[in-house]
Amino acid sequence: MLLVQNIRLSRILINTWQVDLIMIASCTVAYLAREYLVVQHIEIPSIIPTLLGTAIAFFIGFNNNQAYDRWWEARKIWGALVNDSRSYTRALINYVDEDSMIARRMVLRHIAFLYALKANLRGTVDEIYIKYLNEEDLREIKTHSNTHNAILSIQSRDLQLLSKLNHIDGFRFIEINEMLVRFSDSMGMSERIKNTVFPTTYSYLTKVFIWLFVVTFTLVISHTTGVYSIFLGWLIGFVFVSTQINGMSMVNPFENNSAGVPLNQITRTIEINLLQMLGEKDIPEPVKPINDEYVL
Repeated sequence: MLLVQNIRLSRILINTWQVDLIMIASCTVAYLAREYLVVQHIEIPSIIPTLLGTAIAFFIGFNNNQAYDRWWEARKIWGALVNDSRSYTRALINYVDEDSMIARRMVLRHIAFLYALKANLRGTVDEIYIKYLNEEDLREIKTHSNTHNAILSIQSRDLQLLSKLNHIDGFRFIEINEMLVRFSDSMGMSERIKNTVFPTTYSYLTKVFIWLFVVTFTLVISHTTGVYSIFLGWLIGFVFVSTQINGMSMVNPFENNSAGVPLNQITRTIEINLLQMLGEKDIPEPVKPINDEYVL
């Protein structure tokens, strides 16, 4: 997630340099084609790039709006996980009548749940969660393909155990169980965003229209600007391409990039808060920003 309002030009060029080279090559070919082939036969009407530019604006606007909606929904889900995690831990610490190791184990297991969910959403092998689980838990979750869902099942079983031991009353049981349900809801909503593919047709057509626009725009202005039409064609195309790439970078909000939801920072923040609430002394350091520009 970006931390500053100003974006370095170098980072933009790093994301677009390959497309820039292709656009320059396309503009060069279009200019040479007009100078030596098309100019003697037909004149490209200026209405063509005008209409294409209008269509591109609509497509890019739609793509970016939908991409931001996905990103913002993902951010709200993980914001809710932060709040629910603190409430869950506070309830276990204060609602359990006995100084129960079960409640403590459930708090640590919740940290494992968050790290397992984060690893799944990012498609990475991140086994930080292992240190917060005991051997019995590890043996059980190995039989499940969905690690974080298996952890929630164990949590529910331990909550039932607290009730059977009369460490919590019925009302407190219901309240804590509702938090487990909310964790399951957040997990399902996150998985839905990750597994729902953004309509590829919109992205594909936007790219096609941009290339058509760049070529036709270069053809139209080349008779008045000459060889400079190559630069101008690239410049206008760069505006459309960079805007489109910026929007598409948010389509998959859980990706491990500067535009994604900062899952590393969020999970670490929850981990620190929960360990401090348990009175632990060995507290990890917060996640530090990269180049003071963004955090993952």
